[in-house]
Amino acid sequence: MILRRVALFAGLSMLAACAGNDLEEPPVPLGDFALGLNIVVADNVQKVPISREASAEEWEAVMKEAVAARFGRYEGSRLYNIGISVDGYALAPPGIPVVAAPKSVLVITANIWDDATQTKLNPEGEQFTVFEGMSGDTVIGSGLTRTKKKQMEVLSYNAVKRVEAWLAQHPEWFPTGGAVPVPATAETTGAAVAPAAVTAPTAATTTATTAAPKPAKAVPLPPPQPIVPIPGPSLP
Repeated sequence: MILRRVALFAGLSMLAACAGNDLEEPPVPLGDFALGLNIVVADNVQKVPISREASAEEWEAVMKEAVAARFGRYEGSRLYNIGISVDGYALAPPGIPVVAAPKSVLVITANIWDDATQTKLNPEGEQFTVFEGMSGDTVIGSGLTRTKKKQMEVLSYNAVKRVEAWLAQHPEWFPTGGAVPVPATAETTGAAVAPAAVTAPTAATTTATTAAPKPAKAVPLPPPQPIVPIPGPSLP
């Protein structure tokens, strides 16, 4: 249950460390990778009841920016199309007592295609659950210290970084020297696969389009959690 996972991880997110911005550093090796199509869909995104409201259009825009910022750094000779579905989220709202302050969480599903052959390389979408991370801004609930836009930007940055780490675990998808990417199968997922060596294409870079990834199946929302008031003066 996507939203149940969001609610659970939101309560545990204070255990997560906040990583610094690494976009100025050299990207992790991904063979001849270059970003082709940048596809993000959020039509069926689900929101945890205690959360700020964010539209599908807002999520699609901020996620596309995060994908472009991270994968646009690669200058390989082979195009790969990335598709991301935004499945669920919780954006910590302001004005909630510290004891009940929710933490911001995002759930996405990622897919990747080789543009030249229009081949999907992962057999099933890879789902990730990410947090804002813990810092002085988030320990009491980022709704009190961050705008909705900033929360979404941080979550999208963390999500796309996880996607990059996932891709780096599959070097068979990003061969060099003219080899063709090897799609994973249910049997080979997680196992190393040797790339097939063939002559590199000499035609101009393709601009073929690809279908958007299928959105995650809708699931029932969990019931709202009771807010436990605390005595004493209100937070500033």
